Amino acid sequence: MKDKIAVLYEDKNFLALYKPAGILVHKVKSLKLKVLEETLVDWVLDNYPEVKKVGDDTIIRPGIVHRLDKDTSGIILIARNQEFFNYLKNLFQTGKIKKNYLALVCGKLEPKTGIIEKPISLKTGTTKRTVWKGKIEKEAITEFKVIKLLKLKVNKVNKEKEQIFSLLEVMPKTGRTHQIRVHLASIGHPIVGDFLYGKKENILWLKRQFLHAQSLEFSLPDNKRIKIECDLPEDLNSALSKLENS
Repeated sequence: MKDKIAVLYEDKNFLALYKPAGILVHKVKSLKLKVLEETLVDWVLDNYPEVKKVGDDTIIRPGIVHRLDKDTSGIILIARNQEFFNYLKNLFQTGKIKKNYLALVCGKLEPKTGIIEKPISLKTGTTKRTVWKGKIEKEAITEFKVIKLLKLKVNKVNKEKEQIFSLLEVMPKTGRTHQIRVHLASIGHPIVGDFLYGKKENILWLKRQFLHAQSLEFSLPDNKRIKIECDLPEDLNSALSKLENS
């Protein structure tokens, strides 16, 4: 059963919502793909109808300043008026919003801190992103820090084999589509449960990638600093409970 969209913070200018995994932020503008399921935007318009006139594309993405992948959970901001939409858009474009994610990746990631600076482009003939040569290449920078190493013992043909995982705090400095997923896969440590860029096997019985937008921090127009946080959802906590410290 899907988690429910929840309001984490609201004032007259914007909302901070919890977006569960499995929910699209907005409908896809494509003649070939018709999205019949409810999206985050549908929920927002039902509950905050004033948002329908806000944004750069009020038909498809009213109030939407940034986005999360369908199967990524966590915090997303929604502007409630055009002035604050423009304000938030500028913060994102100039890198003045501090974004923190939690990710569980395969293998022992060393060194424990680092920065991945690899341009990301659209893989020719697909909707996948790549760090190799493709179309519409854009700069992409991702900082990471290993929180701890974890292990899972499995029995294969009567032989116990230990699988190692790294729990990371990830701080993207740019906001490209699939950026964190592509960057971590590019250094040989794909996100657990990422069937598009990582291993096809179902690790830890997860039905989606272990990626969660856990906090956003930025300054309001009056210079007050605000930090909004969001706990790990049940499915990711359940996956962690199957592991032990390495």
